[in-house]
Amino acid sequence: MTKSQLQAALAEATQTDKKTAGAFLNALGPIAYKAVKKEGEFVLPGFGKLVKRKRPARMGFNPTTRQKMKVAAKTVVRFRVAKGAKDAILGTKAPSQAGKQASAPTARAAGKAGSSRKAAGKGAT
Repeated sequence: MTKSQLQAALAEATQTDKKTAGAFLNALGPIAYKAVKKEGEFVLPGFGKLVKRKRPARMGFNPTTRQKMKVAAKTVVRFRVAKGAKDAILGTKAPSQAGKQASAPTARAAGKAGSSRKAAGKGAT
């Protein structure tokens, strides 16, 4: 959806003209940027929140030379999608997915049992 399409849809939904909807969209960005800069987050109810996070310094490497190098600490902005938005877009979890999650611990238990058999087999030889 383009900005002009969003503007038209917003104008229709709020029963205003496109100019007012456009002014709203143009004002929303700077308001969000100022809030994130000052408070560290900006919540857009029903969509999610913009969050300012500090990333610690870490060791990385140059992929060409494989030389280790220090990556400096930095501040980044992330968007965390609201649960309501996820559920509306992706749908709620189906019972078949819930069944798969319930069977996962059983598979892990079987894997552990298999590991112990392998270990026992190694010890016997």
